[in-house]
Amino acid sequence: MKNETLLIKGCLEGNAKMQRRLYNTYAPKMYGICLRYAQNQDEASDILQEGFIKVFTKLQDFRNEGSLEGWIKKIMINTAINFYIKEKRYLTTNLETDEGISEQVQISYDNLQLKDLLKLVQGLPAGYRAIFNLYEIEGYTHKEISEILGISINTSKTQLMHARRFLQKQILSIEKQTNSIKR
Repeated sequence: MKNETLLIKGCLEGNAKMQRRLYNTYAPKMYGICLRYAQNQDEASDILQEGFIKVFTKLQDFRNEGSLEGWIKKIMINTAINFYIKEKRYLTTNLETDEGISEQVQISYDNLQLKDLLKLVQGLPAGYRAIFNLYEIEGYTHKEISEILGISINTSKTQLMHARRFLQKQILSIEKQTNSIKR
């Protein structure tokens, strides 16, 4: 914690060495987060760069009320979401009629490697990907997602259901290919 305080102090004083250390410490993990929201590595790099610009310009607002890593992670997630809103790439299909969505889609991740799963998530349409990440990985509720993205709760639920179905189909396709190769 003391090292973190010294790191923050150095960054706020404009010490380039400390800024580089902060970036090198957190960038690899944050890049992984950006990859989950991006369609490809170039987009992830753009989100990461934009996110770290925000980190450095807002570092004086960090209040030590949680971990620095958690604070940076929240900035990266918000930057990724804003990337899609700004680019108007968010899928805004509003399916208000599907109020009682409670379908459970079982997805088998057992035979997938992490890089393959990441590729599948990156292959989701932008809106599905954003909601899938916010709900399944970051743990946001549908109410929170609806507020973040400016959509209805039902749209969030519907988009998540479609994302799960999409992933399930992709995984089943991979499993079929794997099984046919083994024969």
